[in-house]
Amino acid sequence: MKKFKSVFAVALAMVLALAFIGCGSMTNAVIDDQAAKRGPEEGLGEIWIDDEAIALAGSASSSQACLDACTAVFNLMNQQRAAQGLAQLVWSDQLTQAAQVRANEITTSFSHTRPNGSAFWTVDSNVQYGENLAKLYQSADSVYTAWMNSPTHAANIMDAGYKTVGIAICQTADGSWYWAQEFGY
Repeated sequence: MKKFKSVFAVALAMVLALAFIGCGSMTNAVIDDQAAKRGPEEGLGEIWIDDEAIALAGSASSSQACLDACTAVFNLMNQQRAAQGLAQLVWSDQLTQAAQVRANEITTSFSHTRPNGSAFWTVDSNVQYGENLAKLYQSADSVYTAWMNSPTHAANIMDAGYKTVGIAICQTADGSWYWAQEFGY
């Protein structure tokens, strides 16, 4: 009887694991290979503000679930930073506008390079210095965990030099979420 229970437990575990994978619980969610960070001298003296893109992003409507998820990531970041003795980040509407532009752009070109070939920070060079991207994560917890499990993304989140952040999600017609997190000094 004891042997039967052990075999049954192993078989049940295998069936559950296969069902978990087969039912799509393992998503195709992706974070980019590397987070982006603008060097201190990069673009020095150049002013880039993509007013047209920012205007379009400002008219984008986000679901309440997306807005709530961005707020939840913001809170998770600040809890982690406080636990490490770092100052909390301040929410920036200007960075959030840039993040919305980037979230919209990565639906067609998932890269730290913008679809026009310019660097991520050219949406608004006055405020953008770091960027984390992700796609297809449908919750704050899942995207935050993925970012914190990536050394370069976690480094952006935990960078003591950053003082401000903006986070946005573009929700596509099929319901997929594309995340952009922009950091500033």
